[in-house]
Amino acid sequence: LFGVDSRDNKYEEHAGGDTILIVSINNETKEVKLASVYRDSYLSADGKNYFKITDYFRQNGAEKTVGLLNKNLDLDISEYVTINFAVVVDVINAVGGIEMTITKADLKYINDYIEEIRDVTGIHSNLLTKTGTYTLDGAQALAYARIRYIGTDIDRTNRQRTVLSKAFEKIKTMNVLQLNSLVDKVLPKVQTTLSPNEVIKLATGVTKYNIADSIGFPYEWADYQPAKVYYLAPKNLEKNVTQLHKDLFAEEDYEVSAKLKKISDNLIKKTGLK
Repeated sequence: LFGVDSRDNKYEEHAGGDTILIVSINNETKEVKLASVYRDSYLSADGKNYFKITDYFRQNGAEKTVGLLNKNLDLDISEYVTINFAVVVDVINAVGGIEMTITKADLKYINDYIEEIRDVTGIHSNLLTKTGTYTLDGAQALAYARIRYIGTDIDRTNRQRTVLSKAFEKIKTMNVLQLNSLVDKVLPKVQTTLSPNEVIKLATGVTKYNIADSIGFPYEWADYQPAKVYYLAPKNLEKNVTQLHKDLFAEEDYEVSAKLKKISDNLIKKTGLK
């Protein structure tokens, strides 16, 4: 799942992939697991050259970024969904908003984001005047998820997964007619490899599923700043990937591929991070 910082309600070229989520759906256990890949992650496109993943997405788009994720995380992702601001706003408005507590720190930044989102989407939303627990509408919830000046990007990905999880729980309360109506409204605004029938099947089966886990990747990392450019570099990519497969797919004794091990070894040599 890619969330792009597209500011004109379209998917123009060079939009950054500010939200990158791997969604693992287990059709036997009915468990959904979410893993954020941090936007500044330093990963390889070809085993030798390394990129900040958000910049790679901006330059190459969703399909090639899926390939990068597959190479660096030993995955076999074949489907993707890319959404923009308008999709998030529409979905959260359709479910009647989500409950969230707004702190003093949140209030310092959230209204600037709400104003920008209103301008981009053309959808009305009120500014927030005080701290407290609110039922946030779509623009307000998206603004909350986008705040990047409190803590780090790791904290922002936590907010993103919280908003997604709360929206998911509200979607589960919708009936089939409501779900079909929601799909009809947002699907034209989405870029995806899934067919309309596949999307509808996923949507109408949503009540059977539960979000079982929510994590961030890489687990162990360090700041890396060659030529004064900031990257978030995994400490031992092989070890991180092994843990990811354990958490997402319950692969207790997972051994990484030879290609992944080579990428990991090259990354250690390049950054000095073990």
